[in-house]
Amino acid sequence: MEGMARSSDKNITRVLFCGPHFPASHNYTKEYLQNYPSIQVDVIPISDAPDVIANYHLCVVKTMRLDSNVISRANQMKLIMQFGVGLEGVDINAATRCGIKVARIPGDVTGNAASCAELTIYLMLGLLRKQNEMRMAIEQKKLGVPTGETLLGKTVFILGFGNIGVELAKRLRPFGVKIIATKRSWASHSQVSCQSSVKNGIIDDLVDEKGCHEDIFKFASMADVVVCCLSLNKQTAGIVNKSFLSSMKKGSLLVNIARGGLLDYEAIAHYLESGHLGGLGIDVAWTEPFDPNDPILKFKNVLITPHVGGVTEHSYRSMAKVVGDVALQLHAGTPLTGLEFVN
Repeated sequence: MEGMARSSDKNITRVLFCGPHFPASHNYTKEYLQNYPSIQVDVIPISDAPDVIANYHLCVVKTMRLDSNVISRANQMKLIMQFGVGLEGVDINAATRCGIKVARIPGDVTGNAASCAELTIYLMLGLLRKQNEMRMAIEQKKLGVPTGETLLGKTVFILGFGNIGVELAKRLRPFGVKIIATKRSWASHSQVSCQSSVKNGIIDDLVDEKGCHEDIFKFASMADVVVCCLSLNKQTAGIVNKSFLSSMKKGSLLVNIARGGLLDYEAIAHYLESGHLGGLGIDVAWTEPFDPNDPILKFKNVLITPHVGGVTEHSYRSMAKVVGDVALQLHAGTPLTGLEFVN
């Protein structure tokens, strides 16, 4: 709590990072702002946030849930933002009522989406080449096992073709895969409806078959690998459930690079146990930090990483610059740039 903002401090713009996780976020931001004494950056335990949030002008939520009760105490707050894109933990309506802007950092300009796409390929390859079994073979001094599979010739279903989906498709093309993808509306990328055909442009080059939300079960039945790239909201929570998993081909793989809440835990466990789901690779989990004793880890075809999809030097330095610049803009009273506002 050392260096915590005091209400008596004048002419200081105070930035609050909630919680200890993703430490590079606040460390890089502090480093970027180290020559600006008018900006104070504090990192506090999540449990302390309700008691001190009134002293801050900008809040970077990270994994904290900001409900209406906490937001109502933030009487000096100008902006609530995420160090990345996920804002499902913020009561945006409550912030709007309190006159507080809420924003994310677009992943396509900071390298965040590219970083997530690269980790997705890591998880896909790890499942296909049976990473856990390779480690076991080394421990048992075996050679030439296990027999893995290639990405070559596979059909990959990108569930949610946003910024991460686009970056993933770009990187998958050289592997010789068929790419199918769904998106609620393709207008943001192609300016055409879901049923229309794009004669020119990036989407035709990246996606072999496009679909809308109602096509997800059909596309799941066609895919060797399903990758979840959806944002988490009321419509998408638990979308990968028994109905979805049963529509997938037996032995196909599932990778989640987006949010843990997209997957129905009980359904995932059931289909792993039955052998219908051929492998699971997740960078995000149902509860975070992930329980290292979770029964799902008993399966040798499960790979998990500790929510590091976007945590690379490139993306985190870029996002720290955005946060730092926004803090300086708040202090100067100039328009805020580099953000995507949601209210």
